Amino acid sequence: MNIERPRTRIQKKNRQAILEAALEVFSTEGFRGATLDQIAQAAGLSKPNLLYYFPSKETIYTELLSTLLDKWLDPLRALHDTGDPVGDIVDYAMRKLQMSRDYPRESRLFANEIVQGAPRIFDQISGPLKDLVDEKSRLMRGWANDGKIADVDPHHLIFSIWATTQHYADFNVQVCAILDSDDGAHMDDAAAFLSTLYTRLLAP
Repeated sequence: MNIERPRTRIQKKNRQAILEAALEVFSTEGFRGATLDQIAQAAGLSKPNLLYYFPSKETIYTELLSTLLDKWLDPLRALHDTGDPVGDIVDYAMRKLQMSRDYPRESRLFANEIVQGAPRIFDQISGPLKDLVDEKSRLMRGWANDGKIADVDPHHLIFSIWATTQHYADFNVQVCAILDSDDGAHMDDAAAFLSTLYTRLLAP
């Protein structure tokens, strides 16, 4: 039986450095434009050293995407019935917006993969992600049927929240250029606007 040995502190540190460097390179260059040489240089490692930890560029990319998708789903997993359905959905939107503020590179990486047809994570999207969205859509449909929120299509409501929040990460350059803002203050304005938008939309 092949038992994998625990990673040493140095191995963990180097793997993390590689993944952090790869996130920066992939989020700016895309999968096709990124090279192992670029990632190794950004990580402060030699290419042979990088290949000791990851056998290929695709292996690094796939691990990043899987970790990102899991993190991206946490706010949706946390959506439960606390007795205030409108507030719960607005809170979900605010958590998604905060993730766009805190993790813009991760958002762009995920967006690039989706634009390419999601060749490396399609099974996760059509499987676990779909199941989770269907589950939360049933929850929202129940709220609508009980008169607790407006009668809106729950799937398209979730898509709308994704679009209106992740836009601030994926199109950050455009947003900052139009608003003449580069200090992040516009994110507070975005939070106020989206909170009002979804509160009014969902009011029964």
